[in-house]
Amino acid sequence: MLRIKGFTLIELMIAVAIIGILASVAYPSYVEYVAQSGRSDAKVMLLDAANQQEQFYLDNRNYTTNMTLLGFDETPAVSENGFYKVSSTVPNSGSYTLTATAQGTQYSRDKDCRVLTITDSGVKSPAECW
Repeated sequence: MLRIKGFTLIELMIAVAIIGILASVAYPSYVEYVAQSGRSDAKVMLLDAANQQEQFYLDNRNYTTNMTLLGFDETPAVSENGFYKVSSTVPNSGSYTLTATAQGTQYSRDKDCRVLTITDSGVKSPAECW
């Protein structure tokens, strides 16, 4: 008698259940990883803009809100991957605050860190996002 080799319906259902369990464990980690990688786009740009602000201050003895004067293409400046817009505020001539605001998919992905800031004294907030 010939036996046909194959999988039974029960074996297939068990395999699908195992794959579903693994996916439900891995997906939240993946989403967090993607949000953190997008956030690094903002961190790089904020630190670069802070360096440019300090250079601008050395040359002009004041800070600027115009991101094009800092070497960026537009005001507010858009990060390399387009996940954040970075703007500068100058409450007085001796200080500045740079703010990165999440845009598009990064806004919906990264609920806790939608807005990152850095000041002239190096204070980064929110601290848990840096």
